[in-house]
Parts: sequence; structure tokens; C-alpha cells
Amino acid sequence: MNSVEFTACFQLQLSQSTPILLLPSFVIPGPPILEVFPSPSSVVIMPNMEREAETMPTIISIKHVTSVMEYNERLARFRQGHVNPFDRREIDSSTEGKDPPKHEVRSEIFSSESKTQRSDQAMDLGLAEDHFSRPVGSFVASDVEQLKQAIAECKRLILELPEHSEKQKDTVVKLIHLRLKLQELKDPEEDEPNLQVLLEHRFSKEKSKSVKQMCDKCSTIIWGLIQTWYTCTGCYYRCHSKCMNLINKPCVRSKVSHQSEYELSICPEVGLDKQDYRCAECRTPISLRGVPNEARQCDYTGQYYCSSCHWNDTAIIPSRVIHNWEFEPRKVCRTSMRYLALMMSRPVLKLKEINPLLFNFVEELVEIRKLRQDILLMKPYFITCKEAMEARLLLHLQDRQHFVENDDMYSLQDLIDTSSGHLSCSLTEIHTTFAKHIKLDCEKCQAKGFMCELCKEGDILFPFDNHTSVCHDCFAVFHRDCYYDNSTTCPRCARMLERQHEESQNP
Repeated sequence: MNSVEFTACFQLQLSQSTPILLLPSFVIPGPPILEVFPSPSSVVIMPNMEREAETMPTIISIKHVTSVMEYNERLARFRQGHVNPFDRREIDSSTEGKDPPKHEVRSEIFSSESKTQRSDQAMDLGLAEDHFSRPVGSFVASDVEQLKQAIAECKRLILELPEHSEKQKDTVVKLIHLRLKLQELKDPEEDEPNLQVLLEHRFSKEKSKSVKQMCDKCSTIIWGLIQTWYTCTGCYYRCHSKCMNLINKPCVRSKVSHQSEYELSICPEVGLDKQDYRCAECRTPISLRGVPNEARQCDYTGQYYCSSCHWNDTAIIPSRVIHNWEFEPRKVCRTSMRYLALMMSRPVLKLKEINPLLFNFVEELVEIRKLRQDILLMKPYFITCKEAMEARLLLHLQDRQHFVENDDMYSLQDLIDTSSGHLSCSLTEIHTTFAKHIKLDCEKCQAKGFMCELCKEGDILFPFDNHTSVCHDCFAVFHRDCYYDNSTTCPRCARMLERQHEESQNP
């Protein structure tokens, strides 16, 4: 018979976990050649024999199947010795070193198969030890219950593994990724608007991934990495997107716009009985003892609040500053904290009406008042000077616009900076810059100076000089000594009065 080249492909399935691929190919005649490929669940046999075409199926069905059975036995023993350490069970010492009977090979294959399936499920959740596993953070499981089971398994393994070991550290990392995945499934990301208006709040969607923020509604941490959150552009109220519909507090900025004044009584307490033993803001039952919600007093309003409305934040109280010149921060509720923060730079305190004696005890306030009065006297020079307008000298006071409008209104920030000495230093520097322009740099401003009409001697005088006095009627400038020696009589006012008298007699 002529030898024929025979190529065929047979696939046998002896068990569910061991598919066998028979690939006869062009190899010299002889026994079948066994090649094991990287896949642990399949065996490739590549025999090529020069046989009779009629006897070829018989030879393959006997010799090759026998080789497959022998391989399956070795494969089962290999899997028993190399199972996943998380799934490994104690092996009876009496059976160590003994080969399993041939009639148990099939049961071992099925047992190994079930272990492999459990290991595959564990690998899907990122728990198994596998050199070809997916990168950290790649999870196939998407069901919440499966993730909860995987998290519980991770917790158990962390407790069982040796402390500070590499396996324990890796398990902790996997636990973190599983928890993040679970949180994503519980709070799916949705396309939400970037701006929302609610109770006069203008909420803007935040892009920050910081986790140091707290939700003002539910008092829990905002996980910026996986949660959407908003901030009010007016009062800086922060909350989760899921808490938006639960907000019942209006924006504090509206109160600032309509009211714009401070509570000037020091801690005006009314008592819990007047509040009906409820939070002054959300009306939650509170008490000093015996109730889970602790009553917390706000030093600004004097009222009592629950722990959700009062986080023990601290702020400087305006009434204590004005009456006692005290700047120690006190505990306030969340609403008062936002209100005081928004009112901090608003000039609403008229000290000479609220507490005029304060200037007798605080020398810094006297100095600040004199500097502010001088700046108001310099303002007309800058308004009529082209060079000063081009140089924008008045913008040196852009953070304190009220300093170029009056000299008696103060903001709480002004008083804080006065106490620290910062305001005196900065205002003195600005005063020097303004005076230098008027008296040295600008010829037009120098030409607007005054000569003392009483002594007609000395240099050019300006109303903001320390040794000068200004007439309250005509704003003429004189030496202080000359003015008071002349019984505060202004010769310029006398001339103007005489001229008016002459014009009235000679119409």
C-alpha cells in the first residue's frame, strides 16, 4: 500500500475540565509525540504516522486515548500539589506519598475542576494569587452581593495573615478597591447640571477630588473621588448631590444683603425653656443631659442648637470686640459662622456712636483715625490730578474702599488688623506714598498748596501736615500755632465776608 500523509483533528472530552485536542500532523512514523502547551486545561497530541488509511482511526482511538488518560492522571496529581493557598485543605498524612487508585482519577479530576472554578471566581474579584491576573482595579464582578462577599472574604484574610506581611498589604489594597467599586455601584455617576438654584443658594458643581470636606446637610465626609458635590457660591454651603433636595436652610448671603448689621449684645441668652427645648434652627429636640442630641450654645446669637447645626466652629464675636476689645474666638453655630465670615469686611460699625470711649483706651484707633482723615484730605488732589488718575493711586485702598469715603465707619476686619498692628503699618505706607506724590513728585499738586496768611512765612502748607490747622468754612490752611494765637480767626473768611457786605451795599 502506498503511504499517505494523513492530517486530522480530533477532540475528545473526557471530563468538563480537560478538553483534549488531537492534532496528527507531518511527523515521522513512530509513537505519538506529546506537547504540553501553556493552557493547563488542554493537551495537544501531534502524531504523524505512515499507516494504512483503514487502520488509522483504530490506532488513534487506542494509543492516543491511553496517552490522554495517563496525562490526565499526572495533571490531577499536579493540581493537587499546586492548588491556590487560599483554597488549600489539609491533606491526610496517611495518604502522603501514595498515588491515588486509577478508579479515583476521575473523581480527583472533578474535585480539581470545582477548585479551579472557585479559584476562577476568586480571580474575577481580584482575590486569588495568579501570575496572569488582571491589573489592580479591574473587576469583572458587578453585582453588589458578590462584592459584599468578596469584601467579607478580604476582611477574614486580613485577620488571618501575618501582620505587616506583603500578602496582608496586598489584601488591604484589594479591599480598598472592592469598597470603591461597591460605592460606585451604590451611587452611580449621573450627568448632573453644573449650576442649581435652591432657596436662594446658587450651587456650583465642584471638580475637586479632595476628601477633607464635610457635607453641611448630613454631616458626613464628601468623598470627592467617587461622589458628586456642590458648593453655594454665596455662603459656601457644601453638600452631596443626593442631599440637595433635603436642604431647608436659605442662603445666608440674602440675610447679609437685607440686614447688614451685627448683634451687639454679648451672648444674648434666652434659655432652653424659651426655645421649647428644641434646636433654634431645625427644631430637633435637645437638652443639656439625658438626650442623645447635646445642646450647644452659639456665643453670637446666645441660642442653643443641635450637633447637626452646631459643629463647635469658632469665630471672633463683634460685640466682644467693640465693648471689651476682646478677640478670642468663641464657639458659634454653622449659620452664624457663615454670616460672620460674609460680614467680616463690611464697614457697618460706627464706633463713635456705639462705643466712643473706645478711642480713649486704644491708642491704635486714634492713629488709624488720623491717617484716615489725612487720606480724605488728599483725595481732592488725586481726583483733579491727571497723573494721579493715570497712576491709579487710589487703588492702593481697593480692599478698604470705605477709607476714601469716610473716617468713622469700620469693619470687623479693620478692628482685627488694628489690634494686630497690620493696619497701622499698611496705612502709614500708603499715606507716605500719597504725600510724596503731592509734595514732591507732582508740580500741579504742589501748586495747590497754601501759604500761612497769618505769619506769611515758612514753606508751602498742605491740609494733611501735622503742624497745620484747617478752617472748617473755607478750608484755608495755617500754621497751628498761628491759627490758635489769632483766636482761630480766619483772615480769608474775613475777606470773603467783607466782600459780600460790599456787594450787598453796592448792587
